Amino acid sequence: MPGFRNPKPVVAVVRLSGVISDRSSLGRSGLSAAGLVTVLETAFKMPHLKAVALAINSPGGSPVQSSLIGKRIRALAQEHKVPVIAFAEDVAASGGYWLACAADEIFADDSSVIGSIGVISSGFGFQNAIKKLGVERRVYTAGELKSTLDPFLREKPEDIDRLMELQQDVFDAFKEMVRDRRKDKLKASEDELFTGAFWTGRRALEMGLIDGLGDLTSVMQERYGDRVRFRPVEPRKNWLKEKLGFGMAGRNWSSPKGGVSSIVDEVLVAIEERGLWNKFGL
Repeated sequence: MPGFRNPKPVVAVVRLSGVISDRSSLGRSGLSAAGLVTVLETAFKMPHLKAVALAINSPGGSPVQSSLIGKRIRALAQEHKVPVIAFAEDVAASGGYWLACAADEIFADDSSVIGSIGVISSGFGFQNAIKKLGVERRVYTAGELKSTLDPFLREKPEDIDRLMELQQDVFDAFKEMVRDRRKDKLKASEDELFTGAFWTGRRALEMGLIDGLGDLTSVMQERYGDRVRFRPVEPRKNWLKEKLGFGMAGRNWSSPKGGVSSIVDEVLVAIEERGLWNKFGL
């Protein structure tokens, strides 16, 4: 039986697409560490596995979730001694580039958007809106800093300073991760790399942010031959939830967890996610 003696090489394909965030509290799906546990473990346990390919299309999101996902990928790669190759599609920026750095090599298209190594926080201020509506907001706290950056209060300089300190800590961790993963591959200066700027795949290659230009199928076939088999690994779908229409359409808006505040949360999350994609012209 020649097929059993010489099995075809297998490449597991894990798609990391979307905004990186744990939205479980809102009933939404984000690209999160918890949501990828089974997907990643399944990918690394496939028989005849030669490599795990990460198909990345993400504008970023939560630095915590980015870090957790990246660490899990590295742990599995070391445990199973399997190489990980990342392929950027439209965009691998900010947290999306963080995920790409979890791979041993990074490839992209000429026109992929790469980089945006930095940290950003955004929000909305509603203090004037509720005043026009004649709404009186009452807040009671134990702890003088519990209302820091409350969107319904005017910004305080000391709150902004505190946020900037937190951002700097996260930024330092991001930079250290890139230095550790890319090492001597980086060709541009840190003053250019770590500004939050982003570039096309071709420019990113010149700067050492990626290892080559190419798509997943072509690169993997060149490396493992035309006989290579691609095995996509996707999260299991909740059949009952899909059939019965649970989620936004099936939410009980009259309940404490599904009232006006939930609608506002959903709208703000949608605006935030749309803004992340729009930043890169997508």
